[in-house]
Amino acid sequence: MISLQHVSKAYPLHHRMRTVLDDISLDIPPRENIGILGRNGQGKSTLLRIIAGTEQPDSGSVTRSVRVSWPIGFSGGANPVLTGEENARFVSRIYGCDVQAVTARVLEFSELGEYFYAPVRTYSSGMKARLAFAMSMAIEFDTYLIDEVIAVGDQPFQEKCREALMGQNDRSSVIIVSHNLGTIRKFSEKCAVLLKGRLQMFDDLDEAAHVYKQAQ
Repeated sequence: MISLQHVSKAYPLHHRMRTVLDDISLDIPPRENIGILGRNGQGKSTLLRIIAGTEQPDSGSVTRSVRVSWPIGFSGGANPVLTGEENARFVSRIYGCDVQAVTARVLEFSELGEYFYAPVRTYSSGMKARLAFAMSMAIEFDTYLIDEVIAVGDQPFQEKCREALMGQNDRSSVIIVSHNLGTIRKFSEKCAVLLKGRLQMFDDLDEAAHVYKQAQ
């Protein structure tokens, strides 16, 4: 279970505070795929980082009884000074995994080739996302947090990412944020719509889509 209770977050903008998450409460049961739909700038990525624990809310609390990944697609998860290989080794040690097995899996999945041994600061944004996705797939989590990573790379790599996520369905779940309803439909049974800092959950994807479209 992942539980958010009265979570709020604001950032300074033009000499004032802009609230992106406003008193959000949400319970996400284990093994349930959830999509979070919202336009750019509505706070989707912020919400995902707070769920992951890589960013703290201004108020409220988040509790996790499952093993949660970092936000896949969030390039800040890699140390830019280290190589791709060194990052993979570092992450595998943090999570108590077999270093050699994780490193080999990341190298194969990321398709970075010789860049795997170069510092991450030399990577393009797409290469960083490939590395982050590959490291996530090399380590078993109960819940994977996805920040529109399936848009990374060419079509074959996008399909590879989708198949890898779908292959986890029998033992883990996905929370995915996107502004694209088609992406949400591929991975989720339920959908929440994030509008003006407030989150509304829908059991029916078509109902969520209707509310989202009406707000545009």
